[in-house]
Amino acid sequence: MRRIRLFIDQPLQAGHDVTLSEAAANHAVRVLRLREGDAVTLFNGDGHDYSGEISLGKREARVRIGRVDAVANESSLAITLVQAIARGEKMDLILQKATELGVVRILPVTSDRTEVKLDEDRADKRILHWQRVLESACEQCGRAQVPQVESPLTLERAARLLAEESDSKLVLHPEGGQPLSQIAVGDAATIAIGPEGGFSDRDLAVLDQAGFQRITLGPRVLRTETAGLAAIAALQTRFGDFG
Repeated sequence: MRRIRLFIDQPLQAGHDVTLSEAAANHAVRVLRLREGDAVTLFNGDGHDYSGEISLGKREARVRIGRVDAVANESSLAITLVQAIARGEKMDLILQKATELGVVRILPVTSDRTEVKLDEDRADKRILHWQRVLESACEQCGRAQVPQVESPLTLERAARLLAEESDSKLVLHPEGGQPLSQIAVGDAATIAIGPEGGFSDRDLAVLDQAGFQRITLGPRVLRTETAGLAAIAALQTRFGDFG
């Protein structure tokens, strides 16, 4: 039996009725084809699932919440992904799969070789789109806490902010990096992934100064949409909850 989960950006409480937004109602009725009385689970990112049944009116859809369950599927390793912004669907794929793999925060950055340039208006729209991608990924994978996506920053500015944090800082680099098996990571890790073409020497110097350690995952060069996901999976296997 399939389990339908919907993200709702509002407070939720057992015994209360919740009116779905127009977008959520359309998705539930037109895409998921839910019918009167079907079971549905709502979540708002607070770490709980709120189960109930859907009620369909002429102009709205409502859910009466009957049960609340704590969801304990967050990784013991808090991973932050610093991702050089990729084009269109590649970035969406990275965000979606990184969410499934358990990241808690994503910092989109522009570096020397980043091809995507966002002005303030485009950046605001893109953040809203990315947020929806993360919420949708949580609906699918069962997470009840939505990863945080930050506003895009230059790599230099992101590195300055990250330098003040105490987590393990890693940058994936195919040349001169240490194998993951030879490094130690605590309960939080930040992994930086470059754009197509990789980080420039200047980018790497910026990351070096911020305390990033270079690592490699093997002899092959990975695309930007593969590299971060492979690194996250490797970190989860060695230090997180994939064991």
